Amino acid sequence: MCGIAGFAADVLPKNALDMVQRMTTALARRGPDAEGVHCWSSAVLGHRRLSIFDLSEAGHQPMLSPDGQVGVVFNGAIYNFLELRSELEQKGYQFRSQTDTEVLVHGYDAWGIDALVPKLRGMFAFAVWDNRRRALMLVRDRLGVKPLIYALTNQGIAFASTVQALYDAGFIHEIDDAAVLDFIEFGWIPDERAIFRGAVKLPAATIVEWHNGSVTQRKYWSVPPAEAAGSIRFGEAVEATEEALLEAVRLRLFADVPVGALLSGGIDSTLVCWAMAKLNANIRAFTISTPGDPCDEADDARRTAQLLGIAHEVIELPPTEQPPIHELVSAYGEPFASSSALGMLRVSKAVKPKVTVLLTGDGGDDIFLGYPRHRHMWWAQRTARTLPGAVAALWPHVRKVVHRSPRLRRPMHFMDYVTEGLSAASMNADLLGYYERRSMLGRRLRAIRRPRIESSLASARRLLPEFLDHEWHTQFTGEYMTKVDGATMFYAVEARSPFLDHVLWELAGALPYGVRLHRNELKAVLREIVRRRVHPEVATRRKRGFEIPVENWLLTEWRAQLDEIRDGTVLEREAWTEPGSIERAITEAVARKAVPPQLWRLIILEHWMRKHMPILARA
Repeated sequence: MCGIAGFAADVLPKNALDMVQRMTTALARRGPDAEGVHCWSSAVLGHRRLSIFDLSEAGHQPMLSPDGQVGVVFNGAIYNFLELRSELEQKGYQFRSQTDTEVLVHGYDAWGIDALVPKLRGMFAFAVWDNRRRALMLVRDRLGVKPLIYALTNQGIAFASTVQALYDAGFIHEIDDAAVLDFIEFGWIPDERAIFRGAVKLPAATIVEWHNGSVTQRKYWSVPPAEAAGSIRFGEAVEATEEALLEAVRLRLFADVPVGALLSGGIDSTLVCWAMAKLNANIRAFTISTPGDPCDEADDARRTAQLLGIAHEVIELPPTEQPPIHELVSAYGEPFASSSALGMLRVSKAVKPKVTVLLTGDGGDDIFLGYPRHRHMWWAQRTARTLPGAVAALWPHVRKVVHRSPRLRRPMHFMDYVTEGLSAASMNADLLGYYERRSMLGRRLRAIRRPRIESSLASARRLLPEFLDHEWHTQFTGEYMTKVDGATMFYAVEARSPFLDHVLWELAGALPYGVRLHRNELKAVLREIVRRRVHPEVATRRKRGFEIPVENWLLTEWRAQLDEIRDGTVLEREAWTEPGSIERAITEAVARKAVPPQLWRLIILEHWMRKHMPILARA
């Protein structure tokens, strides 16, 4: 796990080395163990290392081919690298380290980039510079676990693990108003955009190649479509998933540093810890406890650890008097307001003195269908397939009447899904409506027009696959993957999730929806494994994330943060919000004793703007 950076051009500017070194400095927390830079006539690669495999100097990067003509900088972990190394050794390649990075160097020479990447099993973002071809290749893993951002300049192409690193080196500087609008709507910025114009987030499962000043992009993997109902029985799916999960966990236990696991009271982390115990791994599980908080899962986790017979430690975190906003702003290259990110930051800080690699349960809900919205979409899809088109056409007229009754709000939204499809499912939350109804959007944001997804009964009849694809390309990569990577890497911890194994995703993605939601139970396959292998009581637990009650604390312990943005903000001066609108919204929230998440986003955005616009902030 590391931070990577580089710059390639037909003719490098004189300050190319300095710019890359500024990027590696910005990435120091991602890789505190070593720093390396290597120059060619047309490229500079930089690296910050968090040592996981082969802690010696032999594992330092950039890592070069024996003739020095190929260089690699790599962030992530290739879990099947020993298997690939054996294959390459049979071809005559000699290795001088025990790292997964060296497999990329020789693998590129042996197979080329397009044949190498499909062989990799892991999480990765890496760059290959081929000096003979004067070509730079950027690669991101299949599920977008590791970030990689690039920017095209008049001279060439720059890349880094974070947007912040590109900004610090001067490759990007102008804020994208559309990204600001995305942030205040969602609390995070989707991969299709970046907070600075000119920064491009490499999509998941994608290779970008820069050669002779031109850029090509190609996708190398996608989640398989769900098979037809009846193609596999529920019991068969459970057995296949159990086997695949054990293999995914086994692969992620290998490291030359201490490895631990995060144990909540939920299904996914329980299964990871069960698999560790099944594999006889002598690894300690950690639970973060916030005593007295309704979200505290310590008691459930203790019971699970006892059932599994694993070493377990509860780390109690006292409440903070002030929110660690400086951490949130510094840990993420862009504005990021997920309240659970605060929890993940606290987890990472607490476990860092004990372990360097932390196994988590991320990803299980997303592919095995663990969120209530997944079940709603499936119900809506099945309803839409039995609904005559003429009846669906009448719904907009009926809706005008139904809308007047608050008691019918949920059935109304369900019928929106049934008749409109993805358009309704993706727009239903009306997240910008809060600002619009209070006339809060400044002139820079009011003028932005976004394309809307067209509604149709045809879309409703394939709603769940469309929604899953939409969710994967938006919230999954933009929020979920960003949250874990940013928080753990800020404290130099490598997070590994067996549920993000692409082989497991291929298996689960092909399962019929009726199998994954067997008997209308969310995440039915995983719950059945828990029911069989751990305990029936554990299998029925409701999902609870490690949340920080931000909206409540902003009325009590964190009240000063609200008062600080009442007036005189960068947001108002720069016309992102209307003068006085934030003050009015805060007064309303305090009177109602209910702070909406939109105000928390504005707090984070204000602090982020102050960091990046210091002159305006002091004005």
